[in-house]
Amino acid sequence: MQSLQEKASEWSGVDSADAFAIDSTNLFQKLGLQAFINLSTNFYTRVYDDEEEEWFRSIFANSKKEEAIQNQYEFFVQRMGGPPLYSQRKGHPALIGRHRPFPVTHRAAERWLHHMQNALDSTPEIDPESKVIMMNFLRQEVQFSLLCTAVSQFLNHLCVN
Repeated sequence: MQSLQEKASEWSGVDSADAFAIDSTNLFQKLGLQAFINLSTNFYTRVYDDEEEEWFRSIFANSKKEEAIQNQYEFFVQRMGGPPLYSQRKGHPALIGRHRPFPVTHRAAERWLHHMQNALDSTPEIDPESKVIMMNFLRQEVQFSLLCTAVSQFLNHLCVN
């Protein structure tokens, strides 16, 4: 039987070794804080201005853009080798639990990845190699989150019925 990580790698098309290359490269040291702030600002500007897929933009309707930007760049800094900014302010990242209120679907995940790829492509402070490392990690993590959400929903269904 496959583990959730193995299944996430299969679904994302990203080998686990490539997905976790961020653990052997300190992207924070390489890129600096401002690159992560610019990336997150670029990403959320795209999300909040998304007129092609209004359903996706509506997922963020109850979130403040500035707070979303800060949460994301602090998480990225922490996960990619920098200081634990996110944990110091908000506690353990617990991404699956923190995203539980949102409709985490394959369609939403693909739209999220679309905006992230475009944000990375238009953030000149991030070199091409770092962009690949980051997207490999994010593609695999998005699929892992989808799988964990599905398992959680299934278990909740079993417990209720």
